[in-house]
Amino acid sequence: MLDFKSKIAEKISDITQISIEELQNFIEIPPDSSMGDYAFPCFKLAKTLRKAPPVIANEIAEKIEIDGKIIEKVEIQGGYLNFFINKTELIKTVLEEFENKKELFGSSNIGKGKNIVIDYSSPNIAKQFHIGHLRSTVIGSSLYKIYKFLGYNVTGINHLGDYGTQFGKLIEAYKLWGEEYNIEDNPIDELTKMYVRINNLCKADENVLNNCRDNFKKLEDGDEYCTEIWNKFKTLSLKEFQRVYDLLGVKFDSLNGEAFYSDKMWEVKEILEKTGKLVESEGAKIIPLDEQNMTPCIIEKSNGSTTYATRDLAAILYRARTYDFDKALYVTSYEQILHFKQVFEVANLLGLDEKYLKGLTHVPFGMVLLPTGKMSTREGTVVKLEDLLNESIQRAKQIIETKNPSLENKESIAKKVGVGAIIFNDLSNSRIKDEVFDWDEILNFNGETGPYIQYMYVRTKSLLEKVNKHPLLTDIKFDLLNDNTEIEILKHIYNYDNILQNVINKDEPSILSRYLIDLSQKYSSFYNEKHIICDNKDEQNARLYLTYMVGSILKNGAELLGMEMPERM
Repeated sequence: MLDFKSKIAEKISDITQISIEELQNFIEIPPDSSMGDYAFPCFKLAKTLRKAPPVIANEIAEKIEIDGKIIEKVEIQGGYLNFFINKTELIKTVLEEFENKKELFGSSNIGKGKNIVIDYSSPNIAKQFHIGHLRSTVIGSSLYKIYKFLGYNVTGINHLGDYGTQFGKLIEAYKLWGEEYNIEDNPIDELTKMYVRINNLCKADENVLNNCRDNFKKLEDGDEYCTEIWNKFKTLSLKEFQRVYDLLGVKFDSLNGEAFYSDKMWEVKEILEKTGKLVESEGAKIIPLDEQNMTPCIIEKSNGSTTYATRDLAAILYRARTYDFDKALYVTSYEQILHFKQVFEVANLLGLDEKYLKGLTHVPFGMVLLPTGKMSTREGTVVKLEDLLNESIQRAKQIIETKNPSLENKESIAKKVGVGAIIFNDLSNSRIKDEVFDWDEILNFNGETGPYIQYMYVRTKSLLEKVNKHPLLTDIKFDLLNDNTEIEILKHIYNYDNILQNVINKDEPSILSRYLIDLSQKYSSFYNEKHIICDNKDEQNARLYLTYMVGSILKNGAELLGMEMPERM
């Protein structure tokens, strides 16, 4: 596809002798199309050229060659150069690229030969899979799909929380009260009750807490009784979790959780011992990080048991050797920013190639909060994710019953709309922001929502079905798509591949969410202003082809976010 930014950068480079690659990174899309299709901020060159931005803008404008074939004109506005692209060339470029790629429009091979590991979801075994886990799950899943669409070899890992002191607590609770709870029929709810109860007892009795710690040490050492109970908790939990993953349409390539690294942590400790950096402190073994202005990274507790950090370091070693990653993403809450800073710093001592160390990336996100504050499994204040999804599906079904009672396959459509609403709500804002969970807000089916995008897609399908097929590119007269509303849509479609690349550059799916809302709104304006099915067949063909393109990109983009698109609503 013709790269307009590159062509603009090339012309500026001929005048300034600055590299095309550097200049291309500076080029922006103006907020108002009346200011041009692209803008170059000349203040970016002020230091290099030692001139004021308006002077630079005037000098470039005077010398730049404009033949009208690609760039129609250049205007100066303060320190900016505004470029107007030849609309016929834009239309031809977009339509031909789309005809060539169809549903793969926006894809690329920029990731060819590169390996990406994404660690996401990672719920704790024997605990509620609550709405706090939603963010890691859907952000990670969306990044997985987008990286793959751009040609990367991606491995999705569910690093299950299946190890640690909490299991020592649950084992102690099972010893004390196991016969009182029916964990076979209702495992997570019953185990949660046990966990809350044992935590309360630990607060009141230090001896019980010590017993819990001893249980975990026994588990690490392979104690038969503790291992048997732990395996039971894990099997029952995974069966429960799978129902939620099935609802969300989320899959993984690996379920290797913390316990998988139980026999691999000795190597981490051995390597760190040899560096001379691992020192004893109050009976524990730590890596001091004073020079990095961080608290020490604890590698081994005073009772000899390991920590999250030890297991994460073992995972880094394993993943580097197994997956040869160029980038390893850890999608967790911002509460773990310090943890990963410590772990990544200590990873420098493991003797790994610089490639792996540079690829370690924490992708933090804000918390999901209740109106009353943070959720806590210990306190029993959680909202189950499965309950949330089912409630959303039921509300979607009620809306369908009211607005379109004769609709076929209502159950299937309600599931796509209800689950899509939850996924899109989570991915529609910057991931770093906290979300205060509110039933009414999260399930609002009006405005800039997932159901709105689904509705616009269904509208495109309905129009195409009226004529029984979409027109062929050979039937399209390009000059009939030169209206402002049509050009705005085509410019937006042209930018789709850049949007996807921007998502992975920032590991930020909300960039795609906003793009889909904007595309839906632009198409809505077009739909309301134009008669798409009309007497003039040339106009109809051109407008239907545009409709076909919009529908295809809405479907593709929504699926990359993790949403399913209904064919009817």
